[in-house]
Amino acid sequence: MTYATLMVHLELGRSNAGLLQVAGDLAARFHASVIGIAACQPMQIVYGDGFVSGDIYEQDRQELDKEMKAAEAEFRSALQTRAATLEWRSTVMFALLSDYLAREARSADLVITGLPSGDLLDSSRSVNTGDLVMRAGRPVLVVPATAGKVKLERIVVGWKDTRETRRAVADALPLLKNAGDVAVVEIAAEEEMAAARLRVEDVAGWLARHGIDAERLASPSTGDDATALYAVAQDQGADVIVAGAYGHSRLREWALGGVTRDLLLRANCCSLLSH
Repeated sequence: MTYATLMVHLELGRSNAGLLQVAGDLAARFHASVIGIAACQPMQIVYGDGFVSGDIYEQDRQELDKEMKAAEAEFRSALQTRAATLEWRSTVMFALLSDYLAREARSADLVITGLPSGDLLDSSRSVNTGDLVMRAGRPVLVVPATAGKVKLERIVVGWKDTRETRRAVADALPLLKNAGDVAVVEIAAEEEMAAARLRVEDVAGWLARHGIDAERLASPSTGDDATALYAVAQDQGADVIVAGAYGHSRLREWALGGVTRDLLLRANCCSLLSH
């Protein structure tokens, strides 16, 4: 198993240098082709008493076209010497941007995206990361802005005994095989520690049969599993945390909202998420 085709999502109107650095490292490592993709919504027409000049809509169209061309140029410049082949896809659409990215993910083994840099409520430019993970049917590597120089060598698997986590670890196999250090970690209540140790042993044994030597860790819960997992990841010097996305409400807890987003997705490491 390998990542033969990567799809990297560029956000318009900003630098994507760190994201493209990670994508380039992966493309070179796996001799992969890379599809660059960008999407945005045009200015919305609100019907009512107000009047908006046609010149404003034309100006908006020209600005979007300019930003699309700039994103494609950045993509090709960053990856032209690092990927097996390059392809560019982009669209201006009224539907949700995550819908477009999820559909196009049929062409890729791994989707790479960053966290939105602007207003999360501005759906014209920002892709809802949670919706993308839920809809893509592919693993999604989320790259924080600070992770441009991450080497992707040290990986922590945040184990929970769920379908989504089993899917995430299987999706991460190519990355785990190429890593220098792998740790399987479960955060568990004190009364569950013995069972947690057995579970991480099982997972590490499965990985060993794929040629991956993984450290086994069961750590006691302190009431905030995300903080505990991130503390272990920091101790391990992790470049990537692999985790499952657990359904729409749980996904907003793990991937979009509150403390967990800050810990897993705005940390100095990437997160590989699957649903």
